[in-house]
Amino acid sequence: MAVPKRRTSKARKRKRRTHWKASAPALSKCSHCHQSKPPHSVCPNCGYYGGREIIKPQSEEA
Repeated sequence: MAVPKRRTSKARKRKRRTHWKASAPALSKCSHCHQSKPPHSVCPNCGYYGGREIIKPQSEEA
């Protein structure tokens, strides 16, 4: 089993981890209301998916 000969310094460790970043969530535009929404999901603003109304928006239910 490999054993490190010397301790890894904080700078070396942090240089290696600089590329571990969170990416921004992917968003697409709704074809009905043109608001941003996650891809392959029902639009939370208007309730449309693939040109059809799947759910009633929360604003109309209340």
